[in-house]
Amino acid sequence: MFVYMMTNKPDGTLYTGVTNDLVRRSFEHREHAVKGFTDRYNLEKLVWFEQHDGPGEAIRREKAIKRWNRAWKVELIEKENPEWRDLWPEIAGTVVEKTAGDPRIKSEDDGGAKR
Repeated sequence: MFVYMMTNKPDGTLYTGVTNDLVRRSFEHREHAVKGFTDRYNLEKLVWFEQHDGPGEAIRREKAIKRWNRAWKVELIEKENPEWRDLWPEIAGTVVEKTAGDPRIKSEDDGGAKR
């Protein structure tokens, strides 16, 4: 399970969500496949995510982050992604070498354990 944040530009509108398939869900946001908040505000850039072991943990984290003030969310994003790069190419496999060592992503080789 993943908790993630989408935006339309650096320091722009933020959306926090939870999903069991980050690649699929990010693609849906990018393609405006689901009508709603992210579609209305053109939130196509994945700027932050973290992986969780189960849905309960991920949902609790998502709800907690949604209650945070904006400054805390920005701090969380900038800690991992100071340039507010769109992380979509990395999770979609076009920059495979960058995700290979990413401690936020569980690999098949380590039995699914967090690094």
